[in-house]
Amino acid sequence: MAVDLDPQLLDILACPSDDHAKLVVGTPGDPEADALTCTECGRQFRVDDGVPVLLLDEAIEPGEQPADQ
Repeated sequence: MAVDLDPQLLDILACPSDDHAKLVVGTPGDPEADALTCTECGRQFRVDDGVPVLLLDEAIEPGEQPADQ
């Protein structure tokens, strides 16, 4: 299921890393994933029940596999 966030919210959400880049819905390999991906660093942040989890400690680094795969 794809992330369904208000477009205005998605416009203001940013990666919590130092570059604060824009986030896009999905992952590079799955645009329908329940995740947001940073356009600068590539970190992926899960979305639980419609709530983005924007914690660097819980982000999936580029090249890492999610724990459930």
